[in-house]
Amino acid sequence: MKISDQISLAAKNLSRRKGRTALTVIGVVVGTCLIVVMISLGIAQNQANEEMLASWGDLTQIEVYNGGAVAVNGEQVKLDDAGLESIRAIDHVVTVTPFYQAYNLNGYVAAGRSDRYQITYLGQLVGLAPEALEPMGFTLLDGSWLEDSATYAKDTIPVLVCENTGYNFEDTRKSQNSQKRYRWQGMTDANGNPLEPFVDVNRDDMTLTLSALSDTGAEKTRTWKLKVVGTLASDYSKGWWTDSGIVVRLKDMKMLMKAYGDLTKDHSMTQTATYDQVYVKVDEVKNVEAVEQAIHDIGFTSTYSSTQQRDDMQKQVARSQMILGGLAAMSLFVSALNIMNTMTMAIYERTREIGIMKVLGCELGNIRRMFLMESGFIGLIGGLIGDAISLLVGWILNNISAILAVFGVGADVDLSGLMGGYYYYGGSSTAISIIPPWLLLGALAFATLIGLLSGVGPAGKAVKISALEAIRHE
Repeated sequence: MKISDQISLAAKNLSRRKGRTALTVIGVVVGTCLIVVMISLGIAQNQANEEMLASWGDLTQIEVYNGGAVAVNGEQVKLDDAGLESIRAIDHVVTVTPFYQAYNLNGYVAAGRSDRYQITYLGQLVGLAPEALEPMGFTLLDGSWLEDSATYAKDTIPVLVCENTGYNFEDTRKSQNSQKRYRWQGMTDANGNPLEPFVDVNRDDMTLTLSALSDTGAEKTRTWKLKVVGTLASDYSKGWWTDSGIVVRLKDMKMLMKAYGDLTKDHSMTQTATYDQVYVKVDEVKNVEAVEQAIHDIGFTSTYSSTQQRDDMQKQVARSQMILGGLAAMSLFVSALNIMNTMTMAIYERTREIGIMKVLGCELGNIRRMFLMESGFIGLIGGLIGDAISLLVGWILNNISAILAVFGVGADVDLSGLMGGYYYYGGSSTAISIIPPWLLLGALAFATLIGLLSGVGPAGKAVKISALEAIRHE
């Protein structure tokens, strides 16, 4: 018997008992739909978590802190240049840079006539290794990157400014309590027109001055001219300072710290060659955990990466998926029992037909294959319909606010907690359900496989029926 004939015969046999076949198919449809929808909710929640974590920080970045250095093989490890080289040698590490913030320097950045406009807190000043800026993923809006090899005039420091650095300047001629002393992003005048910063950091001359009091109470200062070479794009995932900071070369930051030590006669900041904080860039998210473990093995146990929260979130979603997926699997198990019952009933009803087929010389394999095809068709049809309904359900979930608004119901419906996402705040993904093609194909294949396996037992019974007894069967 040809395969095409067997397929045609299986289809006709199923159509003979339309009601029973339809009820059996419905069970497969429900199970398939539940599995696809539950998994799609988990996929959407994971994507929302990824987007949220990306907004919190770079997923491929690890922060290493000096406070977690421990003794290895009897020797105390240090987060110094040698320690940086050991981290840099780890597989999948793209680049490494110390992170210096000048919060302990006293002074100001000034612009305008008589230094009228000033940034009075030098914590906005950040020192990084120039060669690490581009590999770390920072974006340059204009100009060029900092270069260690570039030379400049005496007492000139090259810097990168950020998009909103100008808003850090204050008008020192206004009192501390006057609103006119400050300007911030989004500030408008009485007519609603946006106010620009006091200082155009890309055009106006700026200087950096360090100041300290001598033993006699006199103020000692030293001043450098700041030369802007480029502008960084604001990216809070890389750091708060990318919005309004000033970036200097690592060697210039060390020079400033030494100069401040000379002014204050306190060189404690420069007596040690260790770094308080280091950024490590990894090539891919999947390698972050392994690199972080390798850093721990070196001896630097105090680290932070977004993958720590990412793993917790994924486990939370996975637990929810297992619970709901288990319910869906139970539904498919019941569907399998229904398929077995349907095929068993079909065998009893067609016992005489089976006997005639055997008497006419039909091979046992063909008889078995015919019943397996029928049960497989039930799974296949249920899987196709289940996939279609899953797509409809996913569309409804993703557009629930708009649909409710059409009927005059409030559009502020939040379903983000379906897979446990309510434990975390900040997910930016608007998709509640994401159904990729592989999920539809996998569900269809699984439903078909369930149908085939459910038909193995009944098909085995069919080939064991005696031909003579089957012919005499009424």
